[in-house]
Amino acid sequence: RQMCIRDSYRPVRRPAPRPRTCCSRADVTAPLSALVLTAGLGTRLDPLTQVRAKPAVPVAGEPLIRRIVTWLVANGITDVTCNLHHLPHTLTAVLGDGRDLGASVRYSWEQPHVLGSAGGPRQALGIVGTDPLLIVNGDTLTDVPLDRLRAAHEERGASVTLALTPNHAPDRYGGVRLHSDGRVSGFVRRGASAEGSFHFVGVQIAAAGVFADIPQGHAASTIGGVYDALIASRPGAVRGLVVDAAFHDIGSVTDY
Repeated sequence: RQMCIRDSYRPVRRPAPRPRTCCSRADVTAPLSALVLTAGLGTRLDPLTQVRAKPAVPVAGEPLIRRIVTWLVANGITDVTCNLHHLPHTLTAVLGDGRDLGASVRYSWEQPHVLGSAGGPRQALGIVGTDPLLIVNGDTLTDVPLDRLRAAHEERGASVTLALTPNHAPDRYGGVRLHSDGRVSGFVRRGASAEGSFHFVGVQIAAAGVFADIPQGHAASTIGGVYDALIASRPGAVRGLVVDAAFHDIGSVTDY
């Protein structure tokens, strides 16, 4: 039978994370949990998203979200949270509790409005339960080396570490400006200003404290919001790791 949202939610008791500041370092041996950002409206993929949440859209016969969770499990990350807003039943119906993929999946509700790339993680902090947390966009496929990303995050004592590739399509994608030592200096819009920049491929590690000051239920963005403020107040807190990774954007009908 098709699984409903109530069926797919299994509450799990877990210890609360140790209090830490946004710039403190975590134990690299501690388990890492993932938050997959799946709450968006998917307007660029309309009309397909009129009947499904974007991460529930099939890619070569397999829903995108299942491909993402399979990749996470293959990299040793089995504890996964997905946030829900748009057509949530279509996502829970194809993913459920993740048991058949070797994962344990929970859900973070965003109602009555979607909370954005920073407000969503803030809402989910109590469910994800680990600090730092891996955050993955729910509309991209990539093979970012997660072990390298985490090692770089810990070695540099970063608050946020973004997985980056050279921006080969600056007319299409905005970019990340990076110092030679990996410090992010800022973000630029697509177009001429993005020439020579790096492309954020939708995978990052962030300290929970980065989101802690956002009011619960308040919509907020990372790029163009929280991360810009963090760069201004704590230079070097946001860093980038340039990786040789595949990246497939399922964001628009043309890409699909």
